[in-house]
Amino acid sequence: MQLRVNALKSHLAKTLGCLYIVYGDEPLLMQEAIACIRSAAHAADFTERKVLFVDRGFDWSLLIGAIKSMSLFSKRQMIELRIPTCKLDTNSSEALKALAASKNPNTLTLITLPRLDAVTQKTAWFTALLQAGMVIRIDTVERAQLPNWIAKRLAAQQQSIVSGDEGRRVLQFLTDRVEGNLLAAHQEIQKLGLLYPAGELTFEQVCDSVLNVARYNVFRLNEAILTGDIARLTRMLDGLRSEGETAVLVLWAISEEIRLLMRIKRGLTTGKSLAILMHENRVCRLHEQLIPSALQRVDVSSLEQAVGFAVQIDRQIKGLFSGTGVTRPNIEPAYTLLPPADPWDSLFDLAMMIAQPGTNITARPVVRL
Repeated sequence: MQLRVNALKSHLAKTLGCLYIVYGDEPLLMQEAIACIRSAAHAADFTERKVLFVDRGFDWSLLIGAIKSMSLFSKRQMIELRIPTCKLDTNSSEALKALAASKNPNTLTLITLPRLDAVTQKTAWFTALLQAGMVIRIDTVERAQLPNWIAKRLAAQQQSIVSGDEGRRVLQFLTDRVEGNLLAAHQEIQKLGLLYPAGELTFEQVCDSVLNVARYNVFRLNEAILTGDIARLTRMLDGLRSEGETAVLVLWAISEEIRLLMRIKRGLTTGKSLAILMHENRVCRLHEQLIPSALQRVDVSSLEQAVGFAVQIDRQIKGLFSGTGVTRPNIEPAYTLLPPADPWDSLFDLAMMIAQPGTNITARPVVRL
């Protein structure tokens, strides 16, 4: 059965099962959930621990044999099965179904998996594990959830943020500094616990102590674009550049968002509802709340111009841009901007055409194609 991660500690305090499955892509929260299960298992005399890594050529019979056999050094044993991919072959699937069906009260099995998509969660092997054991899904902490997450972590070490506007400023500052890097965020929060006593933390204390440990994911760039958050957009592009991300991938991410908005905008003109169009374009639940405000800022003409500008940037990144525009007579859009000398400046300008259209960023000329 499914078990929420925030209910794990209370569950383990009452009972301890024989099979636990933890999956997700947030390393810190994964480690903490696994540590809770290990601690409970050790307290219940599962003192022998075996760790098995599933790689190509892994012998699944060893796992089944280990589960059915008695421990050599203690009455009870704990087996950790670490599976780095959810793409399993037939042998692996059958072995996991056999594992779910096996019963040995003297063996506790802990399986860790990466994030699972909806298709994988409907497979026979995962369904068997779900029915036989406790499944804990570890969700990513989104940026909007970070202030509350930080406040709870501080409260756990008897610290809090000052109230009022200064408190909101502190949480915003912390969020900007640790976004996308939960492990480092945890360390920075622990550092505040070592530097300052229990009680309220001021902005000056936090500002003097917390390092900029934010890490940015190119696939989260669209959130800053859709919300029109210029400050975050600037930080993300600077961060991606300094981390060595390729300009081609960033261009692809921004262009995908532009094409998505264009498809929805054109669909609205045909009379389709926004809900249907977002479903047809597979807009995730998080972005369903961001799309409407972005659609109000742009029109089809500006989106077409953004597509043309993206074409220029693509040529610029690949060293094919001559600086005079691309002449393609019968292809929309009819106008496009000349990109600046630095492709990353061009990427910022392209994102701004959606985040804050109409902004005269660098007053560059417009070229008719």
